[in-house]
Amino acid sequence: MDTNLSLEKATRINLFDFKSVQMRTFHLSWLAFFLCFFGWFAHAPLMNSTIGPEMDLTKAQKITAFIASVGVTIFARLLIGSLCDKIGPRKSYTYLLLFGAIAVAASSFAYNWETYLISRMAIGVIGASFVITQYHTTRMFAPNAVGIANATTAGWGNLGGGVTQAVMPLIASGMLAFGFAESELSKWRPAMFVPAAIMLIVAYLYWKFTKDTPKGNFDEAPEERSVKKEGESGLFMSAVKDKRVWILFAIYGACFGLELFVNGRAATYYQTKFMLNETTAGLIAALFGLMNLFARSTGGYLGDKFSRTGGLAGRVKWLVLVLLAEGAALVLFSRMDLLGPAITTMIIFSLFVQMAEGATYSVVPFINKKSLGAVAGIVGAGGNVGAVIYAQFLLRSGSSLQDSFMYFGLAVVAISLLGFGIKFSKDDEEAAIEEQKRLEEFESKLKLKKVA
Repeated sequence: MDTNLSLEKATRINLFDFKSVQMRTFHLSWLAFFLCFFGWFAHAPLMNSTIGPEMDLTKAQKITAFIASVGVTIFARLLIGSLCDKIGPRKSYTYLLLFGAIAVAASSFAYNWETYLISRMAIGVIGASFVITQYHTTRMFAPNAVGIANATTAGWGNLGGGVTQAVMPLIASGMLAFGFAESELSKWRPAMFVPAAIMLIVAYLYWKFTKDTPKGNFDEAPEERSVKKEGESGLFMSAVKDKRVWILFAIYGACFGLELFVNGRAATYYQTKFMLNETTAGLIAALFGLMNLFARSTGGYLGDKFSRTGGLAGRVKWLVLVLLAEGAALVLFSRMDLLGPAITTMIIFSLFVQMAEGATYSVVPFINKKSLGAVAGIVGAGGNVGAVIYAQFLLRSGSSLQDSFMYFGLAVVAISLLGFGIKFSKDDEEAAIEEQKRLEEFESKLKLKKVA
């Protein structure tokens, strides 16, 4: 028996392992995702203070720019999932990072509403990075660890959406202080080159130090590539026809869609409701995203734990429970009129919304393994559809942001009940158990060989 563990999926996360391709991929995928999110939301904390006034944008145009940036990602995620199935995650991520660097840097040259809108739409494409991250870690980790692996890479990547709230105003101010900007209002323009430059560096690292699977790239190990068999639907259509995919689509809209919406509006909310300045509001808004440091991982970890006693159905029950708690927490946050309680309840909501995201992608890898990229792409797109619906509601309903949060929380409670419609066959349950046993036996034999 071949005892080369490097060719198998990893059964645990060893954060200080930078030699194995599984852990190199783990670290580079969350770092790439972090930078994509940083660039994707780099405009949000600067919108009210610099970008909006300099470009003379109306409130409707600001919301439209957000909708465009998030809406484009819907289509990008659908395409990138299928692209991963065809050319592999390594090439897909490298190309996306290169495109993202160009799009973020180019946004600094927008000179009117139309060119600004186009630039925000181009930046929205990099939101598809999430799908590649989930696809790649699923390829690298075994069933007992795939939930926490997916959740941790996604959670640490999502930190970019929170960190950018606090860091971009500082970068922009630094550009003005060092003479790279002509005025207070134009300081955002040179600031966009910072995330763009780092994206280029990570694109090179991703290309050089990752592989599509533990056994190698698709070109080197073609048997690792998913292929349609005669008589089967195409990989994408196979995912489309599965109702569980669309339930998860709605669920992800109820958790990640809300995170996107809050990331884009939190700084503005604290500036307008509590009359805070740009820097203070940005720092408070950053707390929402910073919970990704551990909250999403916790959601995935508990999904893995629930599966040990309840199987795949246990993962689903945990998802329903945490999504229900998320909706209740958002309703509570929406009723806070004092700054202290508002921050406290926002953090509680943040914990649940990000745990729900981790729980969702602890279920996704087991829905349709042949069409993994398509499933990950469709479910991921659900998050963006949710964010667009929330933004459209705010734009067209005339409701305040505070009241909108309450309505969204009630909607999440209702959507959580859809989770009971996610069922797995007996064969699915047995296949997951069998794969896990095989990898654990493999590891055990390797340890015995080393001792001998």
